[in-house]
Amino acid sequence: MERESFEDKDVAALLNNYFVAVKVDREERPDVDHIYMTVCQAVAGQGGWPLTIVMTPDKKPFFAGTYLPKHAKWGRPGIMEVLAMLKEQWDSNRDKIEEIGAKLALSLQQKTARPEAGQLSHATLEQAFTQLLNDFDPTHGGFGPAPKFPTPHNLLFLLRFWRRSGDKKAIAMVVKTLDAMSRGGIYDHLGYGFARYSTDNRWLAPHFEKMLYDNALLCYAYIEAYQCTGDSDLARISEEIIAYVLRDMASTGGAFYSAEDADSEGVEGKFYVWSRAEILEILGPELGELFVAVYDITPGGNFEDGTNILNLITQDLYDYAAKHSLDINDLETKMSAAREKLYQVRKQRVHPFKDDKILTAWNGLMIAALAKAARVLQRDDYVQAAQRAVNFIFAKLTAEDGKRLLARYRDGHAAYLGYIDDYAFLLWGLLEVYETTFNPQYLRQALELSKEMIDLFWDKDDGGFYFTGHDGEELLLRPKEIYDGALPSGNSVAALALLKLARLTEDDSYISMVESMFNRFSREIAHYPRAYTYFLLALDYYLSAPSHIVIAGDKRDSNVQAMLAMAGRKFMPETAVIYNDPEYQTENWELLPVASGQEALGGKATGYICENFTCQRPVQTLEEFEQLLNKESVRQ
Repeated sequence: MERESFEDKDVAALLNNYFVAVKVDREERPDVDHIYMTVCQAVAGQGGWPLTIVMTPDKKPFFAGTYLPKHAKWGRPGIMEVLAMLKEQWDSNRDKIEEIGAKLALSLQQKTARPEAGQLSHATLEQAFTQLLNDFDPTHGGFGPAPKFPTPHNLLFLLRFWRRSGDKKAIAMVVKTLDAMSRGGIYDHLGYGFARYSTDNRWLAPHFEKMLYDNALLCYAYIEAYQCTGDSDLARISEEIIAYVLRDMASTGGAFYSAEDADSEGVEGKFYVWSRAEILEILGPELGELFVAVYDITPGGNFEDGTNILNLITQDLYDYAAKHSLDINDLETKMSAAREKLYQVRKQRVHPFKDDKILTAWNGLMIAALAKAARVLQRDDYVQAAQRAVNFIFAKLTAEDGKRLLARYRDGHAAYLGYIDDYAFLLWGLLEVYETTFNPQYLRQALELSKEMIDLFWDKDDGGFYFTGHDGEELLLRPKEIYDGALPSGNSVAALALLKLARLTEDDSYISMVESMFNRFSREIAHYPRAYTYFLLALDYYLSAPSHIVIAGDKRDSNVQAMLAMAGRKFMPETAVIYNDPEYQTENWELLPVASGQEALGGKATGYICENFTCQRPVQTLEEFEQLLNKESVRQ
């Protein structure tokens, strides 16, 4: 629509003569996008992008639509006709239009009033699981029909449900979905990273745009699934995602860019697709024929105009090797060499445009994923990358007071007061970095950030966090988002983060706030809980028996390091892991009262495992500690 309508001279003349045109980047101003998307859904019955709103000078909307071609076609009104009609109506019926705008605004404001309270419980988790099971595609993985979005928080919820209930269907849905996505064309088999969504049920043909937030959340989901299953392929995908992000999406300052476009040279997917002849020419007949057989490359193509998207949807290397009497190691080596050759050729193509905005919220997600992967895979380089991004945000994305987060950085300039997503997602990232490094600096930063988040966004009367701070621009509405769509909501992420802070600090005020959130949003969530799966991570955490593990001793002690590594590899989402470092004891006890008294006995590495406020006998050998960990991490 940008090229077809807004860059057209006729459309521009009509807009400039009679309207004040305002273009909004929804990633920079998600507050504006949320509000007027709600308007569009109310007026048109559905939403979507591109979003077109026409409003009165006092911001009261009276027209909303999505895609508008220049002239009417495909049953859609044209922007030229719409603008002319609106101009005529404004001139002849201005009072009526202003009345419509005022009524619509009032109606939307009334809809944001507090709904009746309900109750969230174990039954809510069961209901969400049943709804996901009913929507699951057993053939291709994922949930619902095309277009298919990854929605990683659905998978995080299912892993916790499996841990809680022992229902193997829950983890089977996760493994099937993650495997199917990594085999499909939605995954970049040459350069790594996932595209935004699949246009078909098989995950073959993506919308080729790559988003930082998708790759961060998927990395997190793959690494948790690896924790649960031990499947090295899941760990490999998470490592490949990180390789892509660090190679192609990292700024020189250490933070991460937002996205890469779907198209190059005006054609969607052109950068990523191949003809069979092209591959044979690059790889030669022998390796080329083997590669096209494995990666579904045909003369007619599996995509548009005879081109092909690399995929392994119907192919498994082990099965292929067995079927053709090939050595699997030799086959994998040849495929790796072929992919590298094709990647080097692809590098010479015209690349898709890179959106080099640095968004605080999305960086928070990537920080969380890097720190989690570092902890599970014992990769120091990952946590160092996370730390660089944290440093960048606090150096470049805060206001002059050094505290108030800003939302966007680009070309040396930071702008826009941060939203609840910026605070909540960064809080998640800081907690993950703390759990990986056990450096109290990150816990202090998390506590300070949580206090500012509460001050700026918390609704003292009604509970829950507003999307915008009390110091933000006054808009038509001040909404509270709870729906977990392509991204989890700020309220959902904040709820879980506050519960984790409560577990670490024994500050019950955090628990009270989250209980208020359960009460405030219960009616919406209970109606269709599968739409709020990240929020249900907080509910699952809240309903779990409080548990924590303390490892005490000198960090240079190899047994201490081994215990920390063991704990980091285990899937124990409801358990706080704490390192009691003698070096930090005196000045940091107030941060971690939960670990008070749990010290290194005799100066040796000592492990404590505690549940429901009762600790088991401390252990000092790796064998005993691992036995206790195994009991803690396998609860089905």
